[in-house]
Amino acid sequence: MAMPRSHAFLPVGDAQGKKITTIEGIPSDHPVKKAWIAEQVPQCGYCQPGQIMQAVALLREDPDPPEDRIMDVMNGNLCRCGTYPYIKEAIKKAAKEVMK
Repeated sequence: MAMPRSHAFLPVGDAQGKKITTIEGIPSDHPVKKAWIAEQVPQCGYCQPGQIMQAVALLREDPDPPEDRIMDVMNGNLCRCGTYPYIKEAIKKAAKEVMK
């Protein structure tokens, strides 16, 4: 299963014939989106699509990631508001739902 790739680094030709999922393709009742709201992650919104897409991919690959794995995988996403602790808690909360 492929991990997310930033559109800024993905040549258009590499996407040809591939299934592409954007933030709009993640249902509003997805555990990550619900946890994002419950943990009050969103501030300015600048990073939200990338953070959510990365978190969804992480939990798809590893439904119960340890904290160091969460931090490692999410490391490449810049949050201008510094909500990293909230992001981490939201992912942990979503993981509990995914594991049910």
